[in-house]
Amino acid sequence: MEKYQSISWEIVGEGIGLLTLNRPEAYNSVNGEMLEELEEFWRTRLYDLDTRVIIMRGAGDKGFCAGLDMKYTMENASMMNSAAEFYKFQARLGRLNLAMRRAPQPIIALVHGAAAGEGFSFVLAADIRIISEDARFCAAYINIGLGGADMACSYLLPRLIGAGRAYEIMYLGEFISAQEAVELGLISRVVDREKLYDTGLEMARKMAGRNPLVLRLTKEAINMNIDAGGMEQALCMEDRNQILLTLASGIKSTV
Repeated sequence: MEKYQSISWEIVGEGIGLLTLNRPEAYNSVNGEMLEELEEFWRTRLYDLDTRVIIMRGAGDKGFCAGLDMKYTMENASMMNSAAEFYKFQARLGRLNLAMRRAPQPIIALVHGAAAGEGFSFVLAADIRIISEDARFCAAYINIGLGGADMACSYLLPRLIGAGRAYEIMYLGEFISAQEAVELGLISRVVDREKLYDTGLEMARKMAGRNPLVLRLTKEAINMNIDAGGMEQALCMEDRNQILLTLASGIKSTV
């Protein structure tokens, strides 16, 4: 197990790692320590060939992640003396979500309780979302005087549920329930809270049983084809991947 303070990381099966946001006393909110540890964590996973699937969850009973630790944020902001320093802080936070999408491993988010602000963006940046019936989601940025488009939410959310409801969620900053998330097509499945981990682990085991290159190229293709200029570009990416995998497996093409 790697040594962290605000997060924990452990191997829970062959090719399966469990990432836990581990500040339950603060609703697993992101402070400076968690920011630094998550940056290091995702950098390490980028070239981690042993981990095939990542399960991500929040510690404790209070919820998945409440977003930024506002006490830390206000104290940190008081020490920033220039727009450049504010920009650096903002950019580091937002790029945690980019790092999740760049990670070659599929990410399964297990969500209970509240996922707000940056916590909501973590959920959006995951590949698969499994939630309990008490899960709630909020693009909370606009509620604290910031723009409703933040932490990659304005990129990820419209692509997951369509622009119409995404606008409403970001403009109003209101919580949406587990049932609403289901209706919007945002999540993969709803399970009893006590079954969250077992459900995620079962799914991870099925995925980890595949060739890791299969998983990596599938995630890469999905990422690229979300923004593809058209069907032909998407097909070219798919064709490249299938030939690479065919050659890598030693199977000769009969076409």
